[in-house]
Amino acid sequence: MKVSLICIGKTKDAYLQEGIKIYTDRLKHYLKFELLELPDVKLKGSKIQEAQVKNEEAKKLEKALETCDHIILFDEFGKEFTSVQFSQWWEKKNLMGVKHMALVIGGAYGFDESIHCIAQQKIALSKMTFSHQMIRLLAVEQIYRAQTILANEPYHHV
Repeated sequence: MKVSLICIGKTKDAYLQEGIKIYTDRLKHYLKFELLELPDVKLKGSKIQEAQVKNEEAKKLEKALETCDHIILFDEFGKEFTSVQFSQWWEKKNLMGVKHMALVIGGAYGFDESIHCIAQQKIALSKMTFSHQMIRLLAVEQIYRAQTILANEPYHHV
């Protein structure tokens, strides 16, 4: 299975870039993984509306998602898992024959309704709110953790 983590905007903080690189490098031992950072939406004007931003982000996301057959949104209203439950969910996706899964992190305002409509599922990484930059690190770490749980490797200690 190919997995794409698709994000709006670039990771700016060096410490987050370093952490993300550590886990993306580790993930390459388990699956075909790519991190795709789409450019931020830059709208001119002093009265930029949230809906405008989400709509423009949706256009970029739709192009990036064209080759994906399974779309998962990281969303605060999504289903929550423990790490073990997430690994079991992950294994089911592998067994279902998903060829290209996209895990999507939206912009500061969340997702446009058009993106919610094409997603198969929403996952919340926590009830707490984190920056969109930080969620990237948490996501790649949890994907790596799921892979090690499934491989019975000692990274995850229950």
